[in-house]
Amino acid sequence: MSKGEDVDSIINGRRDGGSRTDRPARRGPSRAEAEAAVRTLIEWAGDDPEREGLRGTPGRFVRAYEDFFAGYREDPVDLLATTFEETAAYDEMIVLRDIRLESHCEHHLVPILGKAHIGYLPAGRVVGISKLARLVEVFAKRMQIQEALTAQIADTVQEVLKPRGVGVVIEAAHQCMTTRGIRKPGVSMVTSRMLGSFRDDPATRREFVSMIGSHRGSTHES
Repeated sequence: MSKGEDVDSIINGRRDGGSRTDRPARRGPSRAEAEAAVRTLIEWAGDDPEREGLRGTPGRFVRAYEDFFAGYREDPVDLLATTFEETAAYDEMIVLRDIRLESHCEHHLVPILGKAHIGYLPAGRVVGISKLARLVEVFAKRMQIQEALTAQIADTVQEVLKPRGVGVVIEAAHQCMTTRGIRKPGVSMVTSRMLGSFRDDPATRREFVSMIGSHRGSTHES
């Protein structure tokens, strides 16, 4: 698989790495069809979609989904396209920590709430810090599992900026576990993705973990 195909997979949020041309184009449902589906769900749940309090809910629900899943309409690679090369040869670690993260579990479509930390060792190019926060948001605003979200963020930084190394750690609570099913509030999941020197050099890894203030035991590598 070529690097170009890797980036293409990242942009489209897929796990299989296949080309966009190997799948037939399909027409998405209209807004009216989406609202009709919400009315069906309301009725299935046992309520009347025509009662006053629920009459406008299908429209509100669809507008909320447009915000929740806006990441499908944005290109994460474009976010990192503008970089700064006049950095006075700065080659120390750059870390952006405690980035608020709001996503949705692809298995139950309920919220994943937490924070992300991103670090990288530049190799002549740096990117505006707001772009890193936006990168998290673009991938978070898709139907996700946390392991894939962590990898997508790290892999995109590595592919586009080509730094000497990248580290991404995400800590999040999953409402599919805290509000339904096993119902265990207060539980958080930690995932990490280390590339380049962050994976190969234990000192670099320790510096990153120290900078983000992580005092937890072990992290799950995606």
